[in-house]
Formats: sequence, C-alpha cells, structure tokens
Amino acid sequence: MFKNHPKGLLAAALANMGERFGYYIMNAVLVLFLCSKFGLSDETSSIIYSVFYCGIYVLSLVGGVIADRTQNYKGTIMSGLIVMSAGYAILSVPILSTATNIGWLLPLTCFALFLIAFGNGLFKGNLQAIVGQMYDNFEREAEKDGPEAVKLAKSRRDSGFQIFYVFINIGGLVAPFVAPLLREWWLNAHALAYNADLPALCHQYLAVGQAAMDGSALANLQELVTKVGGTVTADLTAFCTQYLDVFNTGIHYSFIASVAAMLLSLIIFVTCRRKFPTPAKKQKQEAENYTAEERQAMAKEIKQRLYALFAVLGIVIFFWLSFHQNGQSLSLFARDFVVTESIAPEIWQAVNPFFVITLTPLIMLLFGTLARRGKEISTPKKIAIGMGITGVAFLFLTIYSAVQGYPSGTDFKAMADSAKAGLKAGPWVLIVTYFFLTVAELFISPLGLSFVSKVAPKHIQGLCQGLWLGATAIGNLFLWVGPLMYNKMPIWQCWTVFFIICLVSMGVMLGMVKWLERVTK
Repeated sequence: MFKNHPKGLLAAALANMGERFGYYIMNAVLVLFLCSKFGLSDETSSIIYSVFYCGIYVLSLVGGVIADRTQNYKGTIMSGLIVMSAGYAILSVPILSTATNIGWLLPLTCFALFLIAFGNGLFKGNLQAIVGQMYDNFEREAEKDGPEAVKLAKSRRDSGFQIFYVFINIGGLVAPFVAPLLREWWLNAHALAYNADLPALCHQYLAVGQAAMDGSALANLQELVTKVGGTVTADLTAFCTQYLDVFNTGIHYSFIASVAAMLLSLIIFVTCRRKFPTPAKKQKQEAENYTAEERQAMAKEIKQRLYALFAVLGIVIFFWLSFHQNGQSLSLFARDFVVTESIAPEIWQAVNPFFVITLTPLIMLLFGTLARRGKEISTPKKIAIGMGITGVAFLFLTIYSAVQGYPSGTDFKAMADSAKAGLKAGPWVLIVTYFFLTVAELFISPLGLSFVSKVAPKHIQGLCQGLWLGATAIGNLFLWVGPLMYNKMPIWQCWTVFFIICLVSMGVMLGMVKWLERVTK
C-alpha cells in the first residue's frame, strides 16, 4: 500500500489515526453524554456540540496562522497533541454532577472541550500540510528522472491522500465502541444494566422529587428501575443518584483511552519527525516567485475563481449542516427510535467510517472507469450529485418515519416504555441512512478539497483551503437546528426540511455546473 510513496506517509497516517481514534471516542458520545451527565435538554446539549464542532474548524485557521508565522509546523502539531491530551484528561475525571456543583463543573467541561478544539486546530490542518509537502518534494525528486517519472509521481498524490483518509476512518471505525463497552462494563460491575431513557428520568426525579413528577414519567421510571436491576422503593433518590454516577463514570473512563491515543500519536510523531518536511519553507519560496506583474495580469481570472469558490462554499455549508446530523439528530434518533438493547446508540457512528473504508475503492474504480471511457464527471457535477445522494438519505428517513407515524422526539419519550418498544425501528434503518450519507461524503468531501486546489489562485492557496474549513465551521455552527426540529415536530417533518435543503442545493449546484467547469479548466 505504501510502496512508491514518500517514506513519511505511514508515520503521518498512524499519528493521524491515533488522534482521530481519541477524538471519535469523545465525538461519538458527546451529545448523549452531556444529557446524561448534567441532565441538559437535547437542544442545549446540541448547541454546545455545535459550537464545539464549529470551533474545531475555526481554530484550524488559527493553527494554520500560528504555523505560518512561526514556520514551525512540527512544533505546532506536537503542541496540539499536548493541548488535546489536557482536554481529554479533564473529561476523564469522574465527578458526579449535582445541583451544588454544576455551576462550575459544566463550565469546566466546556473548557475541556475548548482545549480539545484548540489542540485539534493546531494539529489538523498542519499535518495535512506536511503530507502535501511530502508529495511536493516527491515530485521534485522525480524531475531528475524525466517527464514520465514526474507524471507517475504526481499520480501518487491522490492515492496518498486517500490512504491518509482511510487511516482516519480506521480510527473512527473502532472508537465508537470504546465508551459504550466501558459503560456497560462499569454498569455490570455494579449489577446494573444499560437503558438509554433512564438517565433523563433520573435527572427529572432528582430535580423535582417524586411528588411533583408527572404520573406517566414516574410510572416509566419505576418500570425502568426494575428493568435495569434496581428495586422500586418509596424514595428513588438513592437509586437515581447511583445510576447516574455509575452510568457516566464508565464514559469518563473512556476518555482515558483518548488521552492514551493522543500520547501515542505524539510518540509516533516525535520519533519520526526527521522524516517530515517543513511546508513553510516552500510556501515562502512560492511567494517570492509569484511576481506583482503576474498577479495584475491574472486579476480578472482570480476574481472569477474566487466567485466560483464562494459559490461552492455556499453549497457545502448545507452539506455539512445535513451530514453532521450524525452526531446530533441522528444520534438522538438512534437513542429514541431504534432498538438499542444489544447495540448502544453511540456505536452507530461507526457505520459511517466502515462504509468509507469499504466504499472508497469502489468509488475510485467508478470514477476511473468513466474517465477511461471518456465520460469523466467534472468535480462540480460530482458535488451536485453528492448533494442529491444526501437528500436521498433524508427522503428515506422521511418516508419511513411518516409510514410509522412517529411523533416528535419529546412526545415519543413521554410514552410508556412498553408502548415505545412496539414502535422502535430495526437497526437496518440506520444502516441504509448511513450508506447514502457516506456515498455522498465520498462525492463531496475529498472532491471539494480537489476543487479548492483547482480554483485557488497561486498566492492565496492556504487562505482558500482555510475558507473551505470556514464553510464547514458555519455548517457545524447551525447543527443545533436538527435536534430543535426533532423535538418540536413529528420527525418526518424534521427529515423533510433536510431533504428540501439538499434538493435545493443540488439544483443550484447543477445550475452553476457549466460556469464552474469553465473556471476550473
């Protein structure tokens, strides 16, 4: 796999895989953890998640600026791993949230998330820049052997980044299993069982007491207490406190695995740092070679390219808004509407990286076959198709939820546990949904980066890549809209909104395809 690629690619891929493994442990459980830990509503937890996810991409711009200014990419990357380790270490401390300490414990948790986001910003884009520089140097070395060698070396770049992307998803595939397994182990050690609905009811009971608790909610709580191995008594305060403590302590322990993953990535990176180039040196040389006369002559073309870039970025915002519902409304859907007795809702986030790993070769084969037959699909058209495929995923959920007659998430949670059991979907619903979302991702995410590299003017390539991250950040900032609709309206209407967003985005993109194709020639 790594034959005929730069020697540092394996080390960079492994360092990135370790960091992604630690990150996806946290990401898989974050919204549900905030609900179960602090008793926050789905909407409040989703707002925290949205700001955090937005911050990761915004702070990637900051990390890039720091590396550019200091010309110390390697040091910036190592600092990022250390800062992330500190954030995960704070999250790993199992402190029971109570009415008396939530005033400082929740802000401390948010501070830990900021450290993770900032560390990720120092790490994420700069490691990708180093991989890009590896191939710049690889192609420069090939010039000594003639044009054919250069052509062959250039052909390795795409496959090299695809290898790098696959290693990201190997970490993402394994990570979602960690927190649920540790939580199950810790519950079993205390003679308790897992139930996704019980933490919210426990928080409600502790907040208002048995006398003020809604009758149906109290009946639900008593039914679930027996179901998970507890005993129904006149006062359930002790049980609710114990269950929340045990339930969340197991998740806290999973963050220790995240710390270990960060430190392992740091060890790999430090050990292999001599194999990695320094991108800043090349960027400085390019800036010197790009003359003022050339910039003036290309002013009109640059303007057209930037218009094209911003047009695509506007579409991509809506893709990330829809796609990253996998950590928001889709996670809530897995928790509430899908049978999870044998499979925890967090684990379903492993389906996406599994499909990335298995479908990437097939998508590459499809594109390669069409190119050889002279029917190559342009990058703008692929992005439009990707938006359409995203829409198919939500259309499927719309039809299924409407046929099943699903109410809003709030109304569903208020139903008796026995009534909910008869309405819950089988796991296949999530598998189908994530299949379509992953195919869409493979049409948009790596190809979007390719499009940016094609239209970016020579002297602001770094800025344009930063704008791609900025568009992702804007989409992530509004992720909370999904859980808000999910809990306020019948969920088929929630999925319909995302379907319409994707359909309109596809139509707009198709309307711009010919113009975008001219610009990228």
